This record gives sequence, C-alpha cells and structure tokens, in this order.
Amino acid sequence: MRWVYNNINEVINMKIGMRANRPFIITDEQHGQTVLNAKTVLEALHMPAADRQLGSLETFTPQELAAPITAPRQIFAVGMNYRDHSAEIHITLPKVPSIFTKFSSSLAPANVTVATHGPETDWETELVVMIGKGGRDIATADAMAHVAGVMVSEDLSDRAVQFENDNPQFSIGKSFENYAPVGPWLTTVDELANLDDEVITTTVNGQTMQQAPLSQLIFKVPDLVHYLSTVCELQPGDLIFTGTPSGTGVGRNPQVFLQAGDQLCGQITHLGTLNITIK
Repeated sequence: MRWVYNNINEVINMKIGMRANRPFIITDEQHGQTVLNAKTVLEALHMPAADRQLGSLETFTPQELAAPITAPRQIFAVGMNYRDHSAEIHITLPKVPSIFTKFSSSLAPANVTVATHGPETDWETELVVMIGKGGRDIATADAMAHVAGVMVSEDLSDRAVQFENDNPQFSIGKSFENYAPVGPWLTTVDELANLDDEVITTTVNGQTMQQAPLSQLIFKVPDLVHYLSTVCELQPGDLIFTGTPSGTGVGRNPQVFLQAGDQLCGQITHLGTLNITIK
C-alpha cells in the first residue's frame, strides 16, 4: 500500500533541517540553503515557496545540524509495533496501538555523544513522524495530510529501569539525557516513492543488529495519527515514534547492551543516518 500524502501548503520534495538556529533546506548530503525569514522548520514548511528568502548555497557537515525540533508539545511512542520485536521481548501483540511517551528533554541531534545511564542501555532505531497540521478525530484517509514529514530516530532504552517492576515502565527508562536523537533532517513524504519500501538498519561498531522494511509496521502512520487524534488533540510539531523491529540487545541470547566507545548508527533509506558515540 502506498501512503498518500497531500502537503499542507503544497511544499513538495523537501528535506529540511536546522543549522545555526535557522531552517536549512538540504539540496544534497553536503549542500543546502538557509531560510532567512523563518525561525523553525515548521514555519519554513508552512510558508509559501515564493515567500521564502533563501541564502546562498552552502557546504555543510552533518555535525552542524541540530535536531529539527527540540520542544514539541507532545511526544508519542508506540510499543510492540513489529511482530518479530514483540516476540523477542515476550510481549503479546497489541489489539490497538500501545502508547507511551518520551519526554522532550531527551531529544538530541542526529550526531551526538550519549552517556549511558546504566549498563543495560539498548538501541531501537525507528521512523519518527512530525505532525504539521493538528486536529482531533482525524480520519485515517486524511491522516497523511496532517503529517509534516518523517525522520530517523533512536529510542534509546535503559532496560534495567524499564523492567525493574513486574509491569514494564517504558517512559522513564527511555527519557534520559540524549536518549532520543532525531534527524538528521525532516523529509516530506512526497520525496519517497513508497514509504513502505524504506528499510530500517541499525549497526553497532559496523555489525548489523536490526534490519527491516517499514512494511512490517503493524499499525501504519495513518492508523497511528487517527488513533492518537481520537484521544488527544494533535498539535503541529508533535512527534510520533512508530516502533522498532527485532534485533534489539535485550532480545538476544545472550543479551547485548551498549558499552562506552561503541559507535551506534541508525539509518532509514532515503531519510538519513544517525551517528551516535556511546560514552
């Protein structure tokens, strides 16, 4: 199934990040242009193309990019949204989306050094959705018109905190400082021929740990936008972490967790790469 997207203001074919406190339109992985008359990614996206004042073409490095958004009103995250991941952590498949939150103080850019909270910190590479147009009771068929774009994210998780109680406690174990890198830029969905075909890959020190197409999502992006909007009023800038596939450290036998000095890379084809140094 192709996920149809009708952009809010007819913005098409755009990758946009934040650089030097201004929106920065990415023309390729080394070049881009600053939007001089906007302060945020969402402001630049909502602006008619003819009104955007662009700087000259500049060379940039990924390390110069900040997170595309740092203070969303709401961050939603979805657990057990891949069948294989649910099986590896021995949790029954949900009948409806299983929702928790990550707190905004955990957000970080795509290229970041992360100090682990404890010895059982795990990786979870995910697709994250940014809401562009808010609302309540959004129909599934209309959901993608409310999406500003998508990014790569890492839902870093302290498993000792998450599973300290008999009933898992997701939000606290996943909200330590820099435990939510996002980026490296926002991609409008019309950039992609078919979002289902994009592939998540996680490597640790060059070894592939996770790899799965987005077609394996149990609840697709339109399903999640619809479901969440029946409970909460979605706001522009809200983020939805859509879940991770199998291959996490906690699901391995023996279990494997991140150690100081590890290089963690999370990638989704055509969306970019997170490069995370563990200390």
